[in-house]
Amino acid sequence: MRRAAVAVAAGAMAVSLAACGSAKESKGGSSSSSSSAKKGDNIKVGLLLPENKTARYEKFDRPLIEKKIKELTNGKATIDYNNAHQDANLQAQQVDTMITNKVDVLIVDAVDAKAIQNSVQKAVDAGIKVVAYDRLAEGPISAYTSFDNEKVGETQGQALLTALGSKANKSSKIVMVNGSVTDPNAAQFKAGAHKILNGKVTIAKEYDTKEWSPDNANSEMETAISAVGKNNIAGVYSANDGMAGGIITALHAAGINVPVTGQDAELAGVQRIVAGTQYMSVYKPYAPEADAAAEMAVALAQGKSLDSVAKDKVSSNSQKGVPSVLVPVTALTKDNIKDTVIKDGVYTVADICTADYKAACDKIGLK
Repeated sequence: MRRAAVAVAAGAMAVSLAACGSAKESKGGSSSSSSSAKKGDNIKVGLLLPENKTARYEKFDRPLIEKKIKELTNGKATIDYNNAHQDANLQAQQVDTMITNKVDVLIVDAVDAKAIQNSVQKAVDAGIKVVAYDRLAEGPISAYTSFDNEKVGETQGQALLTALGSKANKSSKIVMVNGSVTDPNAAQFKAGAHKILNGKVTIAKEYDTKEWSPDNANSEMETAISAVGKNNIAGVYSANDGMAGGIITALHAAGINVPVTGQDAELAGVQRIVAGTQYMSVYKPYAPEADAAAEMAVALAQGKSLDSVAKDKVSSNSQKGVPSVLVPVTALTKDNIKDTVIKDGVYTVADICTADYKAACDKIGLK
């Protein structure tokens, strides 16, 4: 697996964004309870990821987190891992198993950020600190790491306006295909995109796509084409690359070629950008996010302070002032593929420029 460069991780980790929510520290706080016995490297870490439809979780997040935990504990930590396959009930059972297995700390990327609240409370009641990963889980979490999610939406919205150029006006109709309502990040992406797009273009149709499903996005796009008209759609806001793939399939079946956004810099998305069928993606360097989760989890398990890691504070509906690390993002287009995913070692030119994409790669100088 190709990992993002250390320089990127260090640079992104150094960024301190404006805190949101209350300045009051969470109960999990920047340091553990004084009654917590400090542990050495022989800790047990639970890791729960939400699904595997999106390529990032198994390809990047899991191995990066596991690698960093091992580095921080001299290879002595035990890591219990499970993937919920987009099933909130299954994830709740997995939390129960982690409690039974007496993990010292739990890193969880929630399938449903609200539904996970009871499970988080059960873990905390059992003396297990919880780090919310990528999605801000409800409940008494002790730490959180993700990207500046509203900025992600703003980045996507601005890129779409740039792609539209002179067509970026109130008479231009676009379709918005947002992420799942069970993912709080999706609401932030959506809010950020609306912040940029509202008043600049007309949002003719908008959907919140269940489970971030490319198949559902495909069906929604087909419905939008029928409702708006194939000659009346100027562009499409897609919240991520997986859905963009389904959207582009529907567009091309109708003979439509318009700018489409994305997110996650999945290989298939990058290849579509090279080919010109997808305009952009949002490159989110997973290494600094994964490293932050590992560092906070190990510190919490060992009864140490989070002050040197978590420079931000974020609040959820149920927890205020959670120590957090927020990682910045980059708009990925055909113009900066070399300076992002290739430079950081996420993909090689050979990965991207397979036989089907070689001519397109040659055209943009990607060799």
